Amino acid sequence: MFLDDDWDVEMSLAKSTLGSRFKRYPRYRDTGVEWLGEIPEHWEARRVKSFATVSLSNVDKKSVAGHTHVTLCNYVDVYNAERIGAESNFMPATATPEQVRRFSLRRGDVLATKDSETWLDIAVPAFVHEDLPEVLCGYHLAHIRPSEECEGAYLNRCLAAARLRDQFQVEANGVTRFGLTGAAIANGLLPLPPIREQRAIVRFLDRETERIDALLEQKTHLTALLKEQRTALISRTVVRGLVADVPMKRGVGCEWLGEIPTHWEVWRLKHLLSEPLTYGASESGCPHDPALPRYVRITDILPNGALREKGCRSIAEDLATPYLLAENDILFARSGSVGLTARCKPDWGRAAFAGYLVRARLGTRADSAFVEYFTRSSYYGGWLRLNAIQATIQNISAERYNSLSIPMPGVCEQRQIVTFLDRETAKIDALVAKVQEAIERLKEYRLALIFAAVTGNIDVRGEAAH
Repeated sequence: MFLDDDWDVEMSLAKSTLGSRFKRYPRYRDTGVEWLGEIPEHWEARRVKSFATVSLSNVDKKSVAGHTHVTLCNYVDVYNAERIGAESNFMPATATPEQVRRFSLRRGDVLATKDSETWLDIAVPAFVHEDLPEVLCGYHLAHIRPSEECEGAYLNRCLAAARLRDQFQVEANGVTRFGLTGAAIANGLLPLPPIREQRAIVRFLDRETERIDALLEQKTHLTALLKEQRTALISRTVVRGLVADVPMKRGVGCEWLGEIPTHWEVWRLKHLLSEPLTYGASESGCPHDPALPRYVRITDILPNGALREKGCRSIAEDLATPYLLAENDILFARSGSVGLTARCKPDWGRAAFAGYLVRARLGTRADSAFVEYFTRSSYYGGWLRLNAIQATIQNISAERYNSLSIPMPGVCEQRQIVTFLDRETAKIDALVAKVQEAIERLKEYRLALIFAAVTGNIDVRGEAAH
């Protein structure tokens, strides 16, 4: 069974968005394969083994005395790059003469991931664009060498195309880890046009995806700038206030804050609490049950403080009672993603919190939304860097969180600041969402373009020369 949702997206984009820009081939024929459908009349649908050799690497990362010194192209090198060349930073290792003969990289080779913790990362390809005789294909990768009938760059595009790659993903076996056999790769079915046409498709896709990638880079940079602007706005406001040109003073005992308005005070978090900081429950929770309290873990908290819905869990009533959250409680991560915070909101429903989280229940001196905004500031980030304990992972205890210094005016002014920041950050968030939507559309268009070109849904032979 293939990924029907992805297929619907690709086909709708290929037929509508691309169909209005590119022409189709004059004649098509049915392949007899339901998921592949029609291809141009003069194309073939062939097994990978008929035009390429597939080898699964057995070259490990370990160095063995007496073996030949080489460098390895590993899983992450392939997963994180579409092209492999001398510019990559390969790992030193050793190999036997036979391994050197079989797995040295040659221009035109295609490498693909064959093992992963998720089947979605199976058969991710990368194209070797130059000879690399001293670089070997590493363990967890498939080494695919096309014959003269197939252009390696075209094969790489086929493997990158949604729907075509799906056939390899569903062949991966496993429960906690998935693996793909060499036979499954060799028996994969791909559309194969004449070699000159393959090269035309590659030239077209190289040009078009380069344009799309440039746009994606620009929009990603714009997103980063907007997020920096958001942080700067929050940082300035929660430490300087809303009124310009007010008398200022140095924050006593916390010089890292710089100057604050003279009528503000700096409070330790422990002096703002209505009860002591509380560590979360050390339970594993149970599958989500709407009748039980939600069980909030560090992994459920997104960077913006919202909760991730996918994979949420629940906790039994009797175990939840000491750890139930009240509206406006603030959770601080104390291990791993230290400093991550979230404020309990009504849409959380009944919820309890897990270990590695610390609950802060504030008293009347502080508005919880103001304190949450402070934890989104660069000043809070600086405090974290000074106070996190680095072991195998970072840690911040409740005692250290107690010492967190927060500059603040009276509650009335805090709420005015919150109202201002709610309004202004909402404007920035709307712009970020708009740019992110454009990024997602570009990514979908890129996927659809590759799929349409390598399956012959569009005829790019004339376009490749432009």
